[in-house]
Amino acid sequence: MPKHKRSVPRTHRPGRLAAATAAAAALTGGLLTLTATTATAAPAAPAASKADDADFNGDGAADIATSAPHANIGGKDKAGQVVVTYGGGAGGTEQRHTTYSQNSAGVPGTAEAGDAFGADTAYGDFDRDGYDDLAVAAIGEDVGTDVDGGTVQILWGSAAGLSGGSTLTDPRPTQHDRFGGPLQAGDFDGDGTDDLAVGASSGAATIDLFDGGITRTGTPGNHYTVLPPIHSGEGAGPFNLHSGDVNGDGRDDLIVDGYSTADDYNANLWLPGSANGITTTGVQRLPAGYITDVGDTNGDGYGDIIIGLTWDEGIAGANKGGTVYVIEGNANGPYGPSQAITQDTTGVPGGSENGDNFGAELDLGDINGDGHLDLVVSSPGEDLDGVADAGSATLIYGAADGSGLSTQGAVLLSQDTPGVPNSNETNDHFGSDVHIDDLNADGRGEVAIGALGENGANGAFYVLNSNADGSLTSSAGIYTSTVGISATGTPHLGSNFAD
Repeated sequence: MPKHKRSVPRTHRPGRLAAATAAAAALTGGLLTLTATTATAAPAAPAASKADDADFNGDGAADIATSAPHANIGGKDKAGQVVVTYGGGAGGTEQRHTTYSQNSAGVPGTAEAGDAFGADTAYGDFDRDGYDDLAVAAIGEDVGTDVDGGTVQILWGSAAGLSGGSTLTDPRPTQHDRFGGPLQAGDFDGDGTDDLAVGASSGAATIDLFDGGITRTGTPGNHYTVLPPIHSGEGAGPFNLHSGDVNGDGRDDLIVDGYSTADDYNANLWLPGSANGITTTGVQRLPAGYITDVGDTNGDGYGDIIIGLTWDEGIAGANKGGTVYVIEGNANGPYGPSQAITQDTTGVPGGSENGDNFGAELDLGDINGDGHLDLVVSSPGEDLDGVADAGSATLIYGAADGSGLSTQGAVLLSQDTPGVPNSNETNDHFGSDVHIDDLNADGRGEVAIGALGENGANGAFYVLNSNADGSLTSSAGIYTSTVGISATGTPHLGSNFAD
């Protein structure tokens, strides 16, 4: 499912619950203690801000790709579809939606039951033609006799949008490993070309890196692997990948989430980029939590790592309802001061309750156009006014002085919030994923929020326009009926936004 972003994250590795707290890093006064030498070097590149929005048609406005990985296609349950919402062009307000599946013209393969096309997605200009492309994983794809071998297909950008596609060559066929879950793009060697990192959610912990440009036959210029210290096997491997320049050297680093081989507990690992790509030299362990993002929240030129740790207890760093950690980067990596945010933090609306899943999804972007990164955090398990698992999202804005994220003035969004379509309902899981993208090229990021449980798990997503007065409004939600997805089964539209 999502990204392997998960709307209701898995618990940590079974059998180690009692020892979890003692096994992890010390937390003192809300600050995470990491040991390293003091950073002295200045960034070798401009400020490590949030990566550019996807633009599949090159019109200057962002586009977003939203997954419905369980969509039924022609009676094939859980075949999967992806919806691309194209922005309205420079200064425009119009948005249009196009739905893609393995039955779409030019897309390789055929929609089959259990393929889960769209289980994960990632964007980047992989063929270096100036248009962003979309990598789509179908982790349940049977490839010959390789049951659930998985496949990754790249849909190519053009002036008309995504058109045609190619299958990325699986370097380890016949492994039954769900190749493609998860995916993440980034420029890991700093050569100006987008690379693609590919994991396998049920096999080896090995992560495949494809760089040097990918041709429209699906062949990369170069391929290499890294083996982070995480467990492999059924239900293990990397759960989530994310990229960003943490140490300011002009190369993206890779954040890998999985079960640490050191103690069998969930952890995020920082793997630095280098002139030769991602390396495990200097790997640094970070707090647990499936979801991460990277961006320069305080304007010091180094990317900061945002981690969503949703567990209520039983693992170090957990707090009732969930926790978001902000770990500042410096020239040595993620060794700067850290900040812990919960729903009990001063300024954050609501309160922490077991099962809220605060931090289940999160994303950085500039919502109000002030030049500082803001953060949207979801709580898809939030109960609101007696409505179980209605879900919510919290906006945490960057401080006006550029000092970083400030919880003062944070805003809680639900489907009962004015300007947000629909209303709170049981099991909507509003916040199954969240994303910030400037869809009308006005300098302010729109806030997209998924609700995979909407309408009996048909799912939906909502694009909230960021207005000049600071308000967020949307005229209507985007439902399966809006984009031509069958309501048969449980499509789970809104499970995942491409990152």
